[in-house]
Amino acid sequence: MKIHEYQAKAILASYGVPVPRGEVAFSVDEAVAITERLGGQAVIKAQIHAGGRGKGGGVKIARSVEQAREVASQILGMTLITHQTGPEGRLVKRLLVEETLPIAKEYYAGLVLDRAIGKVVFMASAEGGVEIEEVAHRSPEKILKEAIEPGQGLSAYQARNLAFGIGIPATSVNAAVQTMTALARAYESMDASLAEINPLILTSDGRIVALDAKVNIDDNALYRHKDFVPLRDLDEEDPLEVEASKFGLNYIKLDGNVACMVNGAGLAMATMDIIKYSGGSPANFLDVGGGANAEQIKNAFRILLSDTAVKAVLINIFGGILRCDTLATGVVAAARDLNVQIPIVVRMEGTNVELGQKILAESGFNFTVADGMKDAAEKVVRLAN
Repeated sequence: MKIHEYQAKAILASYGVPVPRGEVAFSVDEAVAITERLGGQAVIKAQIHAGGRGKGGGVKIARSVEQAREVASQILGMTLITHQTGPEGRLVKRLLVEETLPIAKEYYAGLVLDRAIGKVVFMASAEGGVEIEEVAHRSPEKILKEAIEPGQGLSAYQARNLAFGIGIPATSVNAAVQTMTALARAYESMDASLAEINPLILTSDGRIVALDAKVNIDDNALYRHKDFVPLRDLDEEDPLEVEASKFGLNYIKLDGNVACMVNGAGLAMATMDIIKYSGGSPANFLDVGGGANAEQIKNAFRILLSDTAVKAVLINIFGGILRCDTLATGVVAAARDLNVQIPIVVRMEGTNVELGQKILAESGFNFTVADGMKDAAEKVVRLAN
C-alpha cells in the first residue's frame, strides 16, 4: 500500500526522523492559511502516488502569501504528468505546504528488502535529489549499502559508516546517525516494503532533515496496523485493482489485450510469459487463489471484462484446492450473467478435470478447450488478434 508524502512524514516523525514543519491542504484557502502560519513563505507540493512531481510542475516555492495563492491555484486540480504516472497523469486533490529550508547538500537514504540475501538493506548515497535508479545505472559505486541482521536493527556503527561514506560533515554525523537509525526502526515497525528519503538534506546551519519521504507498506501486514488502513487513497489506485481487492483477488492491470485468470502467482507469471512468447500481450495479472469459489470466479470474470482493451480471455487452472468443476461452474455462471461476447480459452488440469470439461462442453457456450499451456497461449493470441 502506497501512502502520500505528508502521511509518510507524519509517521517517520513519530519515530524521530526530523521533517520540515508543514500541513496538508485540500483547498487554496487552506494552503494560504498554512503559508501564513509558516511565516509567509512555503514550498507547495502536489500529493500524488508518483515521483518526478517537481519536473512535472507539481512542486513550487511561494515567496509570499499572495504567491502561495497563485501557486496553490495552479497545482490544485491540475492533471500532473510524470514519468511514473503515464500519459494519463494524476489529478491533484491535495497539497503539502511546508516551510522553506536553506539547503547546503542533498543526500539519499532508503531501505528495501534484498531478496537475494534475505535481509533488509540500508542504502545511502551522496547523489541525492535524483532518481536512485539513475544513480544505480550510471554510478553504482556511489550507492553504499549496509545489510541489517534480522532482529538487530541498524547499528550505530553501520549508520556512521554510511554517514561518513557519503560525505556528511563530522559536525553533523551524529544527527545523521540518529536519523538513519530512526528511519530503520520505522521501516521495521511499520512492516514497510520501502522507506525512502530523497533528498535527505544538510541545511546551512548543520541540521539533517528529511525533505521528502516515500513509504510503501506491505499489504500482507496491514492486519497488524489497523491505524494505517485509513491512509489508503483509493483515488490514486486503478479502479479495477480496487474492485478486485474487495473480493480477495490479486489483480494488477497491464497494457495488453489477453486477459488471464489463473490460480497461483507462479502459474500466473508463467502464463503471462507464454502469452508473450506466443506473440500476445497480457492485459493483467490475476491470481484467484487456491481456495476460490464460484462467486469469486464470477467476480474475477466481471473485473477482467471491465477492461475494454480485452479481446480474449485465457483461463489457466491447475485443480487442487480449487477443483476444476468448481472453476467450470463459476465460469459458466459468469459467462451467462455477464453476456460474454469475447473468446474464452480454458486450460485445466488436476482434480475433477473430466467433470469440469463436461460442464464447459454442456454449457451452450463456445469455449475453446486447450491441451496444455503452449496450445492455450497460441489459441488465445490467435483469437485476440
